[in-house]
Amino acid sequence: MTGLLDTEYLVAALECGGVDYVTKPIKPKEVLARMQVHLRGARERRQTRNALDAFGYATITVRASDGALMWQTPLAWLRRCLQQLAQGEPPRLSIERGATRLTFRLHQQTGDSDSAAEDGDWLIVMREVSDTAVIGAMSLSFKLTAKEAEVLYWVVKGKTNKDIGEILGSSPMTVKKHLERIFVKMGVETRTAAAGMAMTRIRQLHPQFEG
Repeated sequence: MTGLLDTEYLVAALECGGVDYVTKPIKPKEVLARMQVHLRGARERRQTRNALDAFGYATITVRASDGALMWQTPLAWLRRCLQQLAQGEPPRLSIERGATRLTFRLHQQTGDSDSAAEDGDWLIVMREVSDTAVIGAMSLSFKLTAKEAEVLYWVVKGKTNKDIGEILGSSPMTVKKHLERIFVKMGVETRTAAAGMAMTRIRQLHPQFEG
C-alpha cells in the first residue's frame, strides 16, 4: 500500500514479486475485496498441494535463474534435493528410505511462453511410493476414514480379519465392522470385489505397487 501513483512504481513493485498494488487514499471495500480474492486463491492452492501430497506426488516450483524455491507441497525430503540443485550437484532421480521411494523429474517450465528460458520457473514433480502414500490415496479415492483405508490396504495384501486385527491392534470383530462400512462406501458386497477395485485404483496412481 503506497502513495506512489505513477505506473513505473506499480510495474517495479510487481516485477519485484508483489501480487497487488493498492494506492492511498485507500477504499476499504476495494481493499477487502482484493484480500478476499487473494485468500480464496491461497486456499485453493493449499488444497491442491495437500491433495498432491495425499496421492504421493510431492511438487515444487523453483526459479530457473537461481534455483530459488517458489513453493512446495509439504512432503518430506524436498529441501535435501533443493540443496543439491543450489550447490550445482547433479540431482538424484530417486531417493530411497526403507520401504519408501521418492522420485522426481523436471516436468515443464511455467510462465509466459515467450519469456526467456533463464527467467522462467521449472515445475519439478516428485512422487512418493510407500505404504502411507497408498493408504492415503485409497482414503481419498473411496472416501474412507484413515482406519478404514488401513483395513482395505491389508485386505488387498491378502490378510485375514485376524491378521489385520493383530497388525492394527484391534479385534477381528472390529475389523469386520470396518469392512462392512467399506463395502457400503465402495458399493461392493465381498472383500474380493473390494480388493479388486482398490487394486485397480492403486495401480493407476502407483504403478510400482505390488499387492
